[in-house]
Amino acid sequence: VQLQASGGGLVQAGGSLRLSCEASGINLKYSAIGWVRQAPGKEREGVSCVNSFGGMIWYADSVKGRFTISGNNEKNTAYLQMNNLKPEDTAVYYCVTDPSCSSFYYPDTIANWGQGTQVTVSS
Repeated sequence: VQLQASGGGLVQAGGSLRLSCEASGINLKYSAIGWVRQAPGKEREGVSCVNSFGGMIWYADSVKGRFTISGNNEKNTAYLQMNNLKPEDTAVYYCVTDPSCSSFYYPDTIANWGQGTQVTVSS
């Protein structure tokens, strides 16, 4: 499984960014995909997950109403649209896949990880 992430960068508070993740070696029709983030000195945090097969979308409480996850099964790609960004969203964001979105409550158990991409939100 390979996960090619893109997007991220530096933005002012209130701004928007979009992360993309193209998966290979796995069929997203039958797997969950999403993002986990880690801020300096903090534990990993599940951010959002989509499981097309199960028809499930999940968001951490901290991002509900601001972030939107979507997927394109034909392109085997997932997207995370992040709006109204806050300084506390600053972290390295990792694209990940796992058989189930339930793993996002316990990010250290997630099976497959892509490279991280830095998101920095200035105040």
